[in-house]
Amino acid sequence: MKSTTTSWVVTGLGAVVSGLGATMRQSRLGTGILGFGLAHMVLGILDMVRPLPEK
Repeated sequence: MKSTTTSWVVTGLGAVVSGLGATMRQSRLGTGILGFGLAHMVLGILDMVRPLPEK
């Protein structure tokens, strides 16, 4: 799997988890799930824009 594909999968999974957390936001668990999903989205996007090491 290419590194960009992995980044898109991590970002997409973060979006799904964030959506789930946003629907449960009235509880503390929902807020934690939302933050967990947002963190995955940020990490996936940062992985897409980082420079690749030269061989």
